[in-house]
Amino acid sequence: MNKKQFLSKLDSSLKRLPSNERQDILQDFEEHFTIGMQEGKTEEQISSLLGSPHQIAKDMVASYHLDRVETTATIGNIIRAVWATIGLGFFNLVIVLGPFIALTAVIVAGWVSGLAFIASPLLVFVSLILYPDTFELFNLFISMLICGLGFFIVIGMYFATRTLAQGFVRYLRFNVKLVKGGIQS
Repeated sequence: MNKKQFLSKLDSSLKRLPSNERQDILQDFEEHFTIGMQEGKTEEQISSLLGSPHQIAKDMVASYHLDRVETTATIGNIIRAVWATIGLGFFNLVIVLGPFIALTAVIVAGWVSGLAFIASPLLVFVSLILYPDTFELFNLFISMLICGLGFFIVIGMYFATRTLAQGFVRYLRFNVKLVKGGIQS
């Protein structure tokens, strides 16, 4: 494939990136062609040495989303980075999606349990309104104890969520490097 075909396929495969990022990448690959042609290589040789434009685009999209997660770790950025990493290969469907679902389940369960513990005194008051004859002061004190425990759980979950998100992003970065190393071999 010649330079124009290569860059056209690369451009169409990079459509999920912002235009300024896409232009920077295309400019870098144009430089590869310029340098290669100065060394006496043909456009077809250069394009075959560079590899598949579609696979290059997958790598670039995954790297872009991982870089965005490292600068601003929002839920949307993390999900986009996970999907971009899964897109690198079928093997990643199991290796990335499984741990992502497991970590998400642990985080959601921790947050839900902490918030439920915090809400326990409200449930005692609802019970008092609905069934005033069954109220015991012991239930109120236990619910206040559970509420305090809930605050500790929520604080712990805040730090656990941040740490697990950063660790998972490192895992995604490792996975991308592993896939790229496997492709370049």
